[in-house]
Amino acid sequence: MLLKSTLKLLNNPVNRLLINRINSFNYGTVTSSINLDFLKRDKTSKAMKAYLERAQQHDEFMKTQNEEFKIGKRHLANMMGEDPVIYEDQEKIDEAISYLMPSALYDKRARPMMKPPEKIFPERKAAEFDETGRAHHFLFYTSKPNFFQLLYDAVEHLNGLNKFEDNMTRQQKSVDPALRLELSGSEWINQDQLELKLVENIQPVEYRYFVNVMNRLIEHPYSFRVKDFIDIYRRPLMNQTIILDIPKPHIDKDGKSFITVYECLRKKARGDVTVRFPGSGKILINGQDVTYFEYDQSREQILFPLIFTEMLDKVDIEANVEGGGPSGQAGAIRWGIAMGLRSFVDADVVEKMRYAGLLQRDYRRRERKKPGQEGARRKFTWKKR
Repeated sequence: MLLKSTLKLLNNPVNRLLINRINSFNYGTVTSSINLDFLKRDKTSKAMKAYLERAQQHDEFMKTQNEEFKIGKRHLANMMGEDPVIYEDQEKIDEAISYLMPSALYDKRARPMMKPPEKIFPERKAAEFDETGRAHHFLFYTSKPNFFQLLYDAVEHLNGLNKFEDNMTRQQKSVDPALRLELSGSEWINQDQLELKLVENIQPVEYRYFVNVMNRLIEHPYSFRVKDFIDIYRRPLMNQTIILDIPKPHIDKDGKSFITVYECLRKKARGDVTVRFPGSGKILINGQDVTYFEYDQSREQILFPLIFTEMLDKVDIEANVEGGGPSGQAGAIRWGIAMGLRSFVDADVVEKMRYAGLLQRDYRRRERKKPGQEGARRKFTWKKR
């Protein structure tokens, strides 16, 4: 029996390899010092190793960006002549950026900004598998688990509402009309915003699937029970406020339509502008024509809204302005003309005017002098002796 058990041990390839390793050592070597690393296996998968490397690179990148952001806040405090401590608040940072670098661009993404790196750079997915490479999420192999998880949750809510409706029907109870969802002032988030929320890239056809499923959910009579889930993917309609506030023109004694824009401001200039339609292109500024302004740049500012909307020879302009210099007066009149032309052009042209920055009031002012220096930015000349 002992011979048979010995032969079985020798026939095992792992045991033979171990015996050969032991025999390769000197006889006096202690057996406990034998290196058995060849019997150990690295349980970490290649996918997990690649993820850990990418995560380490991303952490180092974000660490560098956070350090640069802190340095930028100190520089911003020095330019504003204030204590860096108060610039821990994002509102203070936005106010300083808008003061130092004003912009009349309508799209906020095109304006200068300074925000924490976490709000600028997109989020990264966390590990979705363990050290052995086994996926945690049950929809991992769909390649878009967050998107399909969203569809799954929407269907689960819909099934729950159907069950609740069946129970109410058996109890002969009807839904209260006052509890119905009112979503007239909002819309579904667009595809880009949905991708940021899910941290996944989706196709247009998949976005349509999302809209269709969510529309079915809000059409349910008891959809108010899942209002919190629906509000996550809705955004308010704020872009149409300027269009809705367009005043209707008045009629003068000659039968012409006119609109008067008051409080036309630019720097220290104050004025009002009247736009009459139809007209022949006549422009009066304090009783004079465009030669009221000596420089061509100021005249171009006056004519730009009329040329942009192709209304140069179709309306008459009457402007009264006082205070400030030629640049400020021209800017005030330009804004008044643009706001008055909204009543005589269609909505598409108004939208183009807004993108061109014609409807944005310019609030810039002369920067104040700072104590301890010669001017707003200029410093005193340093002399060693």
